[in-house]
Amino acid sequence: MRNNPKKVLLIDLDGVLNNYQGKFEENFIPTIKDGAYNFLEKLSKDYEIRIFTTRNKILTVKWLVYNKIDCFISEVTNVKDLAYLYIDDRAICFDGNYDDLIAKINDFRPYWK
Repeated sequence: MRNNPKKVLLIDLDGVLNNYQGKFEENFIPTIKDGAYNFLEKLSKDYEIRIFTTRNKILTVKWLVYNKIDCFISEVTNVKDLAYLYIDDRAICFDGNYDDLIAKINDFRPYWK
């Protein structure tokens, strides 16, 4: 009998796991969001979690270790890998309707704005 591998979740770092507010600093990652630890802990039981970020990989890994959430993460990448779901604070879900999509694009604001 073959074990089914866990489905992969690709989770953005800035604005999802940390308190990013739109001001990017190359050598500083904002503090971890309240609830992020528990969120990752719960998800890691059923899913493989990969962090998707354009930030420096070494800095990101150090941040994950510092916040004691590295144990929930299988990989840090800047490549949009094949995944079951992508979780990002700057994303729009395409529902098949291009006209609606244009309106969503024009009206888009991240939750923290």
